[in-house]
Amino acid sequence: MAPQRGPSQLDLFTGAPVEAPSRGRGRAQPVEPAPVSDALATLGRELPQGIYLGTSSWTFPGWSGLVFDHEAAASQLAREGLSAYGRHPVLRTVGIDRTFYGPVTAETFAEYAEQVPADFRFLVKAHEVCTLARFPTHERYGAQRGQLNERFLHAAYAEEFVVRPFVEGLGDKGGPLVFQFPPQDPQVLGGVARFVERLHAFLSALPKGPLYAVEVRNEELLTEGFAQALADVGASPVLAIWAHMPNMGLQAKRTRALEARALVVRWMLPPNLGYEEARARYAPFNRLVDEDVPTRDLLARACLAGLRRERPVFVTINNKAEGSAPLSAIKLAERIVSSKAQEGSQRSVAS
Repeated sequence: MAPQRGPSQLDLFTGAPVEAPSRGRGRAQPVEPAPVSDALATLGRELPQGIYLGTSSWTFPGWSGLVFDHEAAASQLAREGLSAYGRHPVLRTVGIDRTFYGPVTAETFAEYAEQVPADFRFLVKAHEVCTLARFPTHERYGAQRGQLNERFLHAAYAEEFVVRPFVEGLGDKGGPLVFQFPPQDPQVLGGVARFVERLHAFLSALPKGPLYAVEVRNEELLTEGFAQALADVGASPVLAIWAHMPNMGLQAKRTRALEARALVVRWMLPPNLGYEEARARYAPFNRLVDEDVPTRDLLARACLAGLRRERPVFVTINNKAEGSAPLSAIKLAERIVSSKAQEGSQRSVAS
């Protein structure tokens, strides 16, 4: 049941399209970190340990001056940008999405790990064949379009092609391993109750140790049974800030997110925009266009609640959330630091 190989034109690191070299083009200038202000450096030191803020990827040329020292092609950033990204004072995690479309080897994961500091953590999405009951009708699925998927919730496949390379390649730098279930007809899943049973059996059969996290995109799957299944196997729910899901607070309550092994949040889209609409509105992702202060405040409170419970907190942010994921992370870090300081002052007054 070996996976099919992905397209050869995708870059080793993120799956970004690789540009064909131009004749006569000189060697590209190496990618280095953007200059860091004293205020940003201080913010990085004051952001509590155990809170991992980051972005969904690192390959955006528009982040010149924010993360990278100059504007480089996405393909160059895919190869060289992670090292610069890992030296940003606030960015302590990053999402790896290419693994959703096809597994990668332990050697590839090890190349990621070599480029970042010891306290950096990766959020990795598991191969989608683990979480698709039926292949979508999109053309990229070829002959499998519309067919039932025999590897859906197949623990042996997940162990060999997802979990083992993740563990062997990333080691201690492996953060959440996310099994993301795209929106699907619950009846194709076997019904809500049957889905929960199969999910519990699947997670129970995986090797112990990694931080498994589960993200669903159907509100009807956020049941008490779902929360209990995750709690029983020590997996964490993923709070998905996405237009078609309930607000983050309601998701946290239904899934008991603050009682889980870790708090895992993916801030992806504003409530009023679709993915392509947001992309068009926010590109090249170098400024905050639509600031979402209520969501930011809710996230800051959730991060501090996780910190008080001595749980690691992982928040990855998409450019389509507010317009620029690095700037969103900085704003969230500022809110966390200021709220923590305010809590400390209130405790001092009370005592």
